[in-house]
Amino acid sequence: MSPRLRKFIGLIGILAFCGVYVAVVATLGDYVPDHWAIQLLYYGVAGTAWGVPLFPLIRWMNREPGPRA
Repeated sequence: MSPRLRKFIGLIGILAFCGVYVAVVATLGDYVPDHWAIQLLYYGVAGTAWGVPLFPLIRWMNREPGPRA
């Protein structure tokens, strides 16, 4: 698979994941208690946790193409 196609597929995957992630975090955010410390913790974790599941996809997108047989 060409690097350009791999990056395009990865881009579509990232956009889809981020859209779903934002919807889930915003929906769950409605149930967070109205205390500043709890909200800070929730949104701090939710704001940084989105990147962790994307690391394998980004690594795959940037992988060097192997030798062709």
